[in-house]
Amino acid sequence: MIGLTSPYLWYATRATGIVTLVLFTLVVSLGTFVANRIGGTYVGRFELNELHRSISMVAVVFLAFHVVTTVVDSYVPTGVLSIVVPMTSSYKRLAITFGAVGFDLILAVWISSLLKVRIANQSWRFIHWFAWLAFVASFVHALLAGTDSRSGVGLVAVIACAGIVTAAALWRYFGRPTRAAGRTALSPLAAVPEQRPSGRSAPPKARPAAKKRTR
Repeated sequence: MIGLTSPYLWYATRATGIVTLVLFTLVVSLGTFVANRIGGTYVGRFELNELHRSISMVAVVFLAFHVVTTVVDSYVPTGVLSIVVPMTSSYKRLAITFGAVGFDLILAVWISSLLKVRIANQSWRFIHWFAWLAFVASFVHALLAGTDSRSGVGLVAVIACAGIVTAAALWRYFGRPTRAAGRTALSPLAAVPEQRPSGRSAPPKARPAAKKRTR
């Protein structure tokens, strides 16, 4: 049986941390594609939106594994409270604080996405902007607390993620199209609202002309 101080837990924490950062980089980038209304020629906007949502769910799962393995590992005294409450960890307090802030922001974005059809559109958009702040907090957390993100391939991966998200933010700001009223994208699984009749009756169809009789 794996002990609470087994190195496998530490390896799992390191691996899931890097994978989570990469997945959230893809989520933010795909979100920029959806917001800037890219798609329609080879890949539809609905497909991009569903890919964005699917990868975000996978990223949340890896984030949960990252948090659980960190807390379960008794070698690192982080504590359960430090997951959501900043400045409560006795281990690398500043680094874990950035991780807690990023976790709280990601949780808020995720819950608002699940309740998208039940909350106001402007409120959903406002909460969704937290995803950018969550990535910044996660990036700082990876640099301060990550063992593999300070050198080698891990450092290259973290810097590459930061570069991709920075480029996505610039493109989101300068390439933003004129937004139409309503949501940018809806799930193809959502029910299509029934069109109401306009009140005007359609003009009667003209009767076909009678054929002349021939002898």
